[in-house]
Amino acid sequence: MKIIKLETQGFRNLADTRFLPGDEVNVIWGENAQGKTNLLESIWIFSGAKSFRGSKESDYIGFDKEITRLDLTFHAGGREQTAQLVFAQDGRKVLLNGIKQERLSSLSGSLRAVVFSPDHLELVKQGPKERRRLLDVSLCQAYPKYGKILESYEKILKQRAVLLKDAAAHSQVFDLLEVWDESLIEYGGYISWMRAKYIARLAGYASEAYMGITGGREMFSARYDASCGKIEPAWGRKEVGEILRAAVRRNRLEDIRQGRTGIGPHRDDIEILIGDKSARAFGSQGQQRSCVLALKLAECRLLEEGAGEPPIVLLDDVMSELDAGRRRYLLTQLTGKQVIITCCDPDTLAVTGNSRVFYMKRGELAMDN
Repeated sequence: MKIIKLETQGFRNLADTRFLPGDEVNVIWGENAQGKTNLLESIWIFSGAKSFRGSKESDYIGFDKEITRLDLTFHAGGREQTAQLVFAQDGRKVLLNGIKQERLSSLSGSLRAVVFSPDHLELVKQGPKERRRLLDVSLCQAYPKYGKILESYEKILKQRAVLLKDAAAHSQVFDLLEVWDESLIEYGGYISWMRAKYIARLAGYASEAYMGITGGREMFSARYDASCGKIEPAWGRKEVGEILRAAVRRNRLEDIRQGRTGIGPHRDDIEILIGDKSARAFGSQGQQRSCVLALKLAECRLLEEGAGEPPIVLLDDVMSELDAGRRRYLLTQLTGKQVIITCCDPDTLAVTGNSRVFYMKRGELAMDN
């Protein structure tokens, strides 16, 4: 999987840009706030996921611009493909190979990418929301159906919250709540089932990567921590659904009192361990960063397995946050993939081989070699 050409018009602070990356390592360097991250973000959006910066679509439109247009030519699935995104204040347009798509998430699975930003380095010690997002973004790319189920589940949660508040004052709402709970269990059970299986595979590959990073001195493991109770990766979807059903019914009165759903995949987490201790509670900063690095490398392997070709790797100014040993290990593991790295000083990367270097200043991109 490789990007052939990216063209941007009116995207954030970028000048109208034509980016022609090489097949291997591409370095985009420049001072801070020059547009490097914006360029990576414009690529990431084509994965069908939300911005890795938490931005709204209206933020994509440059100052004094009416619309933003992004055109991508890429090679995936054994053929050259195209995608186009147009963002305006009154909506968006999404095209894949010239065919209009209903939503941005319809692109999931077409261009598969892994993004690694400085915020991700804090993943272990952040709250569970960010760890759930790590799983969901990867699963949406590997299994596009998962993204549709996740969207439906989120809608059910909002509707159930309204019913829970009504149920506190009107007992007749209970019958309607029962109907919505069945949908909650159907979709929520699928999400937890998929996550539990996925994290087991992810943890296996991450454990190998972690041993490589640490020279085998420490052991890494991770497991899915479900709010409804223990879920084994080997369980079927029906078994997980029954566990969730019992927990939702058990918690219903508390949900009514709180006016929100307290049990379900939206409350789940990933427990990350070094040896037999929590990496979040007891790990050093270096250990926590090694855990994240291992998880991201494992994500690359799983996406490559699913697609039969490596994903595109986007590294947004993370090299300066890693020591020399971890930088070397990361670049070694990414051999054979198209990698796009942003940084302030390319001399610190020690990138060799068939690489391309670009320079970014005030939103304008130029070749530097």
